[in-house]
Amino acid sequence: MRMLDIILKKRDGGELTREEINFFIREYVEGRIPDYQASALLMAIYFQGMTGPETADLTLAMAYSGVTVDLSSVPGVKVDKHSTGGVGDTTTLVVAPLVAACGVPVAKMSGRGLGHTGGTIDKLESIPGFNPFQSVRDFIRIVKEVGVAVVGQTENLVPADKKLYALRDVTGTVEHKSLIASSVMSKKIAAGADAIVLDVKTGNGAFMRSVEDAFELAREMVSVGTHVGRRVAAVISDMNQPLGMAIGNALEVREAIEILRGERAGALKEVSLLLGAYMLYAAGRCSTVEQGREMVEEALDTGRGAQKLKEMIRAEGGDERVVDDTSLLPVADEVIAIKAQQGGYISRMDAYSIGQAARLLGTGRNTKEDKIDHRVGIVLHRRVGEKVEKGETLAEFYVTQKHNLDGAIDIFNKGVDIDKQPPLPKPLVYGVVTPEGIERW
Repeated sequence: MRMLDIILKKRDGGELTREEINFFIREYVEGRIPDYQASALLMAIYFQGMTGPETADLTLAMAYSGVTVDLSSVPGVKVDKHSTGGVGDTTTLVVAPLVAACGVPVAKMSGRGLGHTGGTIDKLESIPGFNPFQSVRDFIRIVKEVGVAVVGQTENLVPADKKLYALRDVTGTVEHKSLIASSVMSKKIAAGADAIVLDVKTGNGAFMRSVEDAFELAREMVSVGTHVGRRVAAVISDMNQPLGMAIGNALEVREAIEILRGERAGALKEVSLLLGAYMLYAAGRCSTVEQGREMVEEALDTGRGAQKLKEMIRAEGGDERVVDDTSLLPVADEVIAIKAQQGGYISRMDAYSIGQAARLLGTGRNTKEDKIDHRVGIVLHRRVGEKVEKGETLAEFYVTQKHNLDGAIDIFNKGVDIDKQPPLPKPLVYGVVTPEGIERW
């Protein structure tokens, strides 16, 4: 088998066989196929597309290109969730303990943030003592004993995706649904869960800017997961403004804890409860999504979700007292209020701009090697559609260094519009994709 023949076949619109895809992934990971040939195939795929079976075969080949996690020793149906990334998106810290409190094991490997999006691992590391880098053996043990573990992705998990994504990033082939779907789903499959719920973001702060593109990506990922025997559902949710009111690592952990303690409502809570309902349904814990919603609400109202978060923090070496006393989280001493420059209704709070402003304060990184500051960030006081008077506080900036402060304030202000008339409301959730089809809301 020759790599050149595979490239030519896809260039001319042919459908690759499982053997050809397996050959490509195996030989590329082993270093026997050069980057320039892999790039040529990626570009051919970008323009010619992939069929459903091709995408499924690529996903499996990538999933089994390195270490996989065997969760078969954990009783029950194991469930995972994945967000395509956003700003103020702290759903994992809310929904994972709630679902575990309902008796469904949650086994999740997460990554760090890059650019304007936050990473779950970075957020968890703001908890004193918390160590997300557990061995696979300890990961399985914690899921068994506690019912939930959120850990950092092992370096040996899906090496094909690491190599291919780095190549896609510099060859203009990132934005292809089959390549995105295989990247996401290969990691989820390798991590061992039986059921997967996807939160596909759409809007100015998301990778999928248009709603239709988000539905297409969701459909592709659900199809791939179903094809390889996983129970999959995808929720399409809005990311035109930050999901939560906090942007920044320790600040987001604090907000998640306040939701679990029943002290805070809002969009982050609503999306978390919806994802939790679908996770319970996908795991077969309930007969309807509505029943799943009632179950996660009961876990929230009784405090069992907060207790489960305590247990997970303790199991991963962290100070569980933060769930009762969020002042133990590291937070910047200096807080600067950002005031409204005119009165009216907030018509836009651009998620991307606000995420970039927070990154300038130190919440994020440009490269994976950059250091972040867990103490800094932004806490919003208003959301789109709300009325504000001139001089009222729109947000608070938590800062430790001021060399980028003016730039962060400028980006934030440019991302917020205030008009005389209230804007038309946007939905928080646009619909759900399941193996049975698309349901638009």
